[in-house]
Amino acid sequence: MDSTRRTPTAGATSDRGATDEDAELFWERHYRTRRTWDARVNPLLAETAAPLRPGAALDLGCGAGGDAIWLARQGWHVTAVDISTTAVEQVRERAEDLGVADRVATEQHDLARSFPAGRFDLVSAQYFHTPFALPRSRVLRTAARALRPGGLLLIVDHGSTAPWSWNQDPDIHHPAPTEIAAELDLDPAHWSVLRADMPRRRATGPAGEIATVIDNVLLVRLAAG
Repeated sequence: MDSTRRTPTAGATSDRGATDEDAELFWERHYRTRRTWDARVNPLLAETAAPLRPGAALDLGCGAGGDAIWLARQGWHVTAVDISTTAVEQVRERAEDLGVADRVATEQHDLARSFPAGRFDLVSAQYFHTPFALPRSRVLRTAARALRPGGLLLIVDHGSTAPWSWNQDPDIHHPAPTEIAAELDLDPAHWSVLRADMPRRRATGPAGEIATVIDNVLLVRLAAG
């Protein structure tokens, strides 16, 4: 997620033995105590979606809503999902304030337990990390199966540790796009990998810090027919 969203969760998904209730409370506190009015779209989502014909999109872990609002402004109908009720309420309110409420549906989900209904032309998982236990590969496989024919699943992960990352362990492993694709184990007869790379970019942290970071990018398409 961008620098306005979920900054405590940079790094790989981990299992600290915490409960689902702990995770929900953690994210509730996070979004109750931070501003969301300046949430920005993640650049790799904008790069991927800009040339596409708008359709139905799913934003997994929508956080402050920068991606969902940007997609709605481009004409997409977006389902924005987060574990935090506060987050989805803030996204709903922001969509109303910006005049795109008719194109943004918000849902609270603990994705370890439930998944939004529907079929989508684009599913976005931007920095879908958490310090709590999460069956991430299972969730992302479910997301791939929620695509309409010809639809895209975009996964953007941290590929490096930023100075503002919560986890500064020098031995942390950031799975490469090829590793993520292998974990998804999608049938190549139905899904094809369009992009699997590790671009660098300049990023801004929550306190205005500037650093060069690496993103691990995987873009998968479901066959058209």
